[in-house]
Formats: sequence, structure tokens, C-alpha cells
Amino acid sequence: MADRKEILEVAGHEVAISNPGKIFFPRTGHTKLDLVRYYLSVADGAMAGVAGRPMVLKRFVNGAEGEAFFQKRAPESRPPWIDTVELRFPSGRSAVEVVPRDAATLVWAVNLGCIDLNPHPVRADDLEHPDELRVDLDPVPGVEWPQIVAVALVAQAVLADFGLTGWPKTSGSRGFHVYARIERRWDFAQVRRAAVALAREVERRAPDLATAKWWKEERHGVFVDYNQNAKDRTVASAYSVRPTPDARVSTPLTWDEVADCRPEAFTVDTVPERYAQLGDPWRGMDEAAGSLETLLALAERDEAAGLPDAPWPPHYDKQAGEPPRVQPSKRRSAGPPPADATTASGTGDTASPAPGNPGGPAARTGQPARRQAAGIQPAGRRRSTMPLIEVARAAAKDEAMAGLDRWKERHADVWPYLQPADVLVDSMRGRSSTWTRIRLNLRHVPEAERPPQEELDVDYDPWARGGGRPGG
Repeated sequence: MADRKEILEVAGHEVAISNPGKIFFPRTGHTKLDLVRYYLSVADGAMAGVAGRPMVLKRFVNGAEGEAFFQKRAPESRPPWIDTVELRFPSGRSAVEVVPRDAATLVWAVNLGCIDLNPHPVRADDLEHPDELRVDLDPVPGVEWPQIVAVALVAQAVLADFGLTGWPKTSGSRGFHVYARIERRWDFAQVRRAAVALAREVERRAPDLATAKWWKEERHGVFVDYNQNAKDRTVASAYSVRPTPDARVSTPLTWDEVADCRPEAFTVDTVPERYAQLGDPWRGMDEAAGSLETLLALAERDEAAGLPDAPWPPHYDKQAGEPPRVQPSKRRSAGPPPADATTASGTGDTASPAPGNPGGPAARTGQPARRQAAGIQPAGRRRSTMPLIEVARAAAKDEAMAGLDRWKERHADVWPYLQPADVLVDSMRGRSSTWTRIRLNLRHVPEAERPPQEELDVDYDPWARGGGRPGG
């Protein structure tokens, strides 16, 4: 039987918490009410990251280990004090999104199943001019934490050299975030252009540690994800709890703390005490807004030197100056891509049906079944010159990683050949939920020892559950 509702008085509003004893983090035992109490304990810091910004609702109605779905549109049955604003997306669609104004909105969102907070980098009073440049450091599998913080320190130096102040925080997951407050003078395309220039400069200064390469097959070390600055992209904000087994928090730091920090030290249990003792390390950020002019000048120099624009996320229209939106290994393939080929993930990889899935893209577009029989699935509809095989596809990342572990056990003699960049873990985003695909690039495995594509033992079918490209 569901717990009774609990009514909290927050910021002058009554907020109902339904089923407050519901377990949100099974491995730690934290409940929905525990999560509410956490956000109230750091409310000023959390609000500094989301106040006045449109926010996507990422809902975990079955807790942190359940499947999440993205809800851009504010629920119609919401309290009258919940503020909203209408956003328009690159797809041409629009949505009325929630705009937090006080801690009551945070508690209301948690009651809906929101664990982390995902605001846009704009204020509701000017939706076309971001006030944040976001540096998202995303390590390839196998990269250790010291390398990630080393790249963060390089990013700090680059920002400082180009007139911007960096504000660091753990992501609460495997990566690291550095924000820079900017003047609201540039549109999304210009902010992203500055982010591309910054990412390339970080790569130039630390070529063995960092990469600005968009395609996963070309990456190594820590990827500086410039595309998080494209319109309609959101990042977990400061003090967001993340859906990790130990309930980690995306925690703001001082730069003196970065080199020795450990992400596992910041959880819903430890951050409130830290906040009470130290306050918010990001206080003063709004007074440190800087200019993008010097980074944009660097972008012009890169362009004059022959560097084209970097690839955009796949659901955006082709941009002027953008290189072909095709994986490097596929550019060398014979013949043009099929006219109906579409891209589906943040890596620009080609959408592919699950093995034997009659509802996949091939079936929807009338592609003959012989294409699947020809060995083109499950890695994609176009054959790659890279020796890629697919290992797992699952609704949850942990389940996909478990499938990878079983593959490693079956091919213990092959695994030592693989380098970290050869393990391609793709977070695939559908219209309202995410799923995980894992592929392996066998380029470093001697050809005679390469295992063939096997039937997947973790074989999630995203299309059968309404998956698809994000569309606003």
C-alpha cells in the first residue's frame, strides 16, 4: 500500500509529497523524502543553477535504477505558482517548459520523480542568448580520474587565457564540468563556435590527454564536448543528485580542490554538511560574466588555417561549413550512403535495428530484409571499413556493461588487444528516454583472431517502445 501524502510548506507554498517513503536509491535506501530533504538543505546553491531558466523534467518514476524519460512539456495539472515559458527547438516544434523560481518548484519536481535538474543555459527573459558556456569533459572508457582532472585544469587555463573565469564541478558521474558565465550578447551558434575553438585549444595543449574529435572511433582520453552548447542541450546543474548507485552529487568546487577531489566523496549524505560549512563555492559567478570575443577570434584563425566547423548533433539541420556528417571510417566506403540513412545518437552514429527486429528502421523505411541477412546489422545499415561489432544494447547502462563483462569472459584472449578508445559506449536518446549501446572496434586485434558478430545476449529493442530521434 502506498504511503500517505506528506504536505510540506516551502517558500510560502504547500507542496504535496506522494508516497514519501518510496525507495529511490535501492542500494543506499534513500527515499523520495530523503531526496526532498537533500534539495532543501542546499536550496540556495541549487536554485543559483536553475532559477529563471527553462528546465527539462528528467523523470525516474521507478527510482534511480529504473528507466528515465524526458518530459519537456510542463504537466497540464500543475500548481498555479509553477512558472513556465515557451521554447522553440531546432526541429521546429515548441514546448512550454517549467521555469523554477523558488525551492518549492524543486520539491514539486522531485515529487514527479526528477532526481537531477536539467536547465537550459538561458534565462526565461531572453531565450536566444545564453549566459553560460559549458565545458563538458567526457572520458572514453578506461580513462582514470587523474587524467580527467588534469584536463579540467588545462580547460581552466585556456578559459583564463581567453578572458573567462572557469567554475568547476564534478558531474556526479564519470566526467567533469567547467562553466563560464558570459555576457548575453551571442546566440547559440556563436557560443557553440566559441566552445569548438576552446575544445581544439585544450586538445592542442594536451594532445595526449584530451580530444576535440566528435566521432567516437577517433577519440582518445577525455573528450571536450563542445556540442553541449548547441541549442536544446541540457546538463545536470550544480548540486544535482545523479542516478548512481551511491547517490552522488554534481558538486561545485574551488580550483584548489580539483586536483585532489574524488567524485565518490560527494553524495546526498555528505554534501549538505559540506554546504553548511563552506557555503557555495560558485557564489559570485553572476558577477564574473566575460566576453567571447577572444575565443571567437581564435575560431576565425582556426577556420583561416583550414579547420572546418565540427560536426553538429545529428538531429540538427546541416550547417554551413560543417564537414560531411559521416563517420570517418564510412567516408572511405564505396558508394554514397542510402538516401534514407538517418543518424540517431549524440555520437552521430547511424541508427540500426535490433537483430531480427521487424519494427526497426529498415522495416519502417521499406528496406528489404536481405540487408539484415547480408550481415549489415546489428552495427548499422551501412557496412563500415572499421571492424566494429556490437556487444549489447540495453535500457540501462549497468545492464549493457554487464553484457560487456560477459563478452570479456568469453573472449579473454582478445580483450587485452583492445584500447580504451576501442570500447564505444553510446548513450542513445529517443524521443522520451535513453538507452545504451556498446560496440567494440577490433582494429587492434589481429585479423585472424577477431571474433565474429554474435547474437546479443542483452538485446533491448528501443523501437518497440517508442524510441526515436529527439524532436522537441
